Amino acid sequence: MKIIEQNPFVTDRELTRELKVSIQTIRLDRMELGIPELRERMKQMAEHSYDQVRSLQLDEVVGDVVDLQLDKSGISIFEIREEHVFTRNHIARGHYVFAQANSLAVALINDEIALTASADIRFLRQVHLGEKCIAKAYVRSMAGQKGKAKVEVFTYVGEEMVFQGNFLIYRSTGEDNSEGGVQYADRH
Repeated sequence: MKIIEQNPFVTDRELTRELKVSIQTIRLDRMELGIPELRERMKQMAEHSYDQVRSLQLDEVVGDVVDLQLDKSGISIFEIREEHVFTRNHIARGHYVFAQANSLAVALINDEIALTASADIRFLRQVHLGEKCIAKAYVRSMAGQKGKAKVEVFTYVGEEMVFQGNFLIYRSTGEDNSEGGVQYADRH
């Protein structure tokens, strides 16, 4: 019970490894204690603890958003499936891991328009078929650069960090904002 309270995203398989018991024991104990399975825990968290995404459609966010506090922080979960990996070695294609982090960074912004201006990213280890990526994003600042927000994203598999990104997100401010580049109207 304590393990699930500390990490509500822990899977039954991870619990079997940590507690050194069979998966049947985990499932029976979980049922007896009234602890729902992972998907249900995620669904409950999502229903109770997030704001509405404004900058994207929810289905445009890569992964399942389970916590979102606009202009503050957010969490998403993305399970690596067959379509996300290289066939030969079952390693996740990097653009999926990046897309989860980038779309969460954009989703955090409490604005109708939010676009990635730049990203400084690091892949720390390979992600494999079947692993669950848990991305945690934090808005670090919105002051200093008019119309921009700095968002830091950390992606974990279990307790191990596999990706880190620092994103500069452009946000509309309702004003004519040409700082940092060419105005949209002048692009054509």
